[in-house]
Amino acid sequence: MKQIHLIAPSGASLDNRSPLAGIEWLKKQGIEILNSDCVGRVEQRFAGSDAERVAEINQLTKLPPDIVVVAMRGGYGLHRLLPNIQWPEIAEAVKGGLQICGHSDFTVFQLGLLAKTGAVTLAGPMLNFDFASQGEQGDGVNPNAFMWAYFQKAIEERQLDCTIEATQPYLRDPAVGQVSGMLWGGNLTVLAGLIGTPYLPSKQQTKGGILFLEDVNEHPYRIERMLMQLLDAGILENQSVILLGGFSAYRLYDNDRGYTIESAIEAISQRLPKNIPVLTGLPFGHQAEKLTLPVGAQAHIQYDATGFTIRSQW
Repeated sequence: MKQIHLIAPSGASLDNRSPLAGIEWLKKQGIEILNSDCVGRVEQRFAGSDAERVAEINQLTKLPPDIVVVAMRGGYGLHRLLPNIQWPEIAEAVKGGLQICGHSDFTVFQLGLLAKTGAVTLAGPMLNFDFASQGEQGDGVNPNAFMWAYFQKAIEERQLDCTIEATQPYLRDPAVGQVSGMLWGGNLTVLAGLIGTPYLPSKQQTKGGILFLEDVNEHPYRIERMLMQLLDAGILENQSVILLGGFSAYRLYDNDRGYTIESAIEAISQRLPKNIPVLTGLPFGHQAEKLTLPVGAQAHIQYDATGFTIRSQW
């Protein structure tokens, strides 16, 4: 990995120290940073006007194939750009070797590209948080070693192989097994917002798939409601396995009376066919420790009550 090309397709940076610290850290790793000016763009809450941001995405088609594209941050903003993205041309660039990485709001681009073309992108780290974490006094904190190791492996070897040791309370029948299928998913709120649109991969595309989900700042009842939406839309029962990553930064209230994220997951699990396992503890989401996952690639899962292994080569 010699060069990273930055894009800012969603929200504007909340603190200029974050992108600058991230750029500085990556440079110290011997990586040349391209298009760094994008981190300073601001238009209302967005990282530039709609025209600027969609042009930046469409210009990815002109990049050399050995460059890695990394989004600055999430927030919101990509959904506004979907009708004007040059999907086939970007898919050709990906087929030629270009790798594109991000998560959170970037889910809408990844699922749109998958739905339109079948092209594989990477759900993984972004500049502001993952490469520029800030300490309590605003001092830079070195990026998470787990994240950095799996990001490099994904970029350089196009491979994922990780064993997660975490008790699995939602297994039913069978309690031990293995499945293979297309790995897809991302941010739950974004994915739910795509139901009924041409930017969500079809049931035919995702049949027997491995669906991974995460979210942030969403109370468990909202998580449950969106999962119920996916369930009632026939999306969950269409999968071989459901992988749940981090659901973080929410607050419980007195009137929850013991209702937790575990309660929400249990309610969904009980409505799924018994042969579809719900696995928890995937290192992915709005958290420092995260895998880099190939959205749209074939993957293999082995699981039992003590954890699971996820493997993919693309």
